[in-house]
Amino acid sequence: MRGRTNGAGRSDGAGRSDGAGRHGAWGLVAVVLLVGVHLVRGGAEELTATGPPQPLSAAAPDGTRALAGLAPVPVTDPLPASAPVRVRVPAVRIDAPVTEVGLDADGWIEAPPPEEDRLAGWFTGAVTPGERGTAVVVGHVDTPSGPAVFYDLGSLAKGHRVEMARRDGRTAVFAVYGVEVVPKEDFPADRVYGDSGAPELRLITCGGTFTEENGYAGNVVVSARLVEVR
Repeated sequence: MRGRTNGAGRSDGAGRSDGAGRHGAWGLVAVVLLVGVHLVRGGAEELTATGPPQPLSAAAPDGTRALAGLAPVPVTDPLPASAPVRVRVPAVRIDAPVTEVGLDADGWIEAPPPEEDRLAGWFTGAVTPGERGTAVVVGHVDTPSGPAVFYDLGSLAKGHRVEMARRDGRTAVFAVYGVEVVPKEDFPADRVYGDSGAPELRLITCGGTFTEENGYAGNVVVSARLVEVR
């Protein structure tokens, strides 16, 4: 259920909560294989025939990292740090609490506990949602008992909204500009986690081809940019 860093060994960074201190230069490196969180290594048996929804190729982000397919929208100014407490995606009826996830003593990135299949996890080695930079939230796609919190993530489309309720009482609203499946073995970390200069969000779960031996071969990655603060 866990994934490790990119082979550079364990991180000696401690991550952060509520923005206490900045994440170090290891920050992006530490999440290179967050994709390998193995959010579910073995999917629900009854779901493997069809599997969870997969993104359409037309939903993939374009090379400019712009809000592709949307009318021009001014990007909202970044927010100060504040940890997320809930994620809502109305288009696919996601409304889930968020816990903090980080690295364990062996340098592996921890996923939400498998028994907490309706719980999402914010990676504390990255920024909080709404800050300048790329925030990362992960969740299980399914468990042996059935669909989990991010099961329908692959059916999102450009323009859909993701709402991140924060501990400071504000809600950061992000517009989706890309939904894609990327391989775990050759994960495009720079593109997914790179700093575009704007407040961005990545929602990540497992996806792609599933086998009983290796689980899911890829990850569904939803890319979104801050457009509103409530």
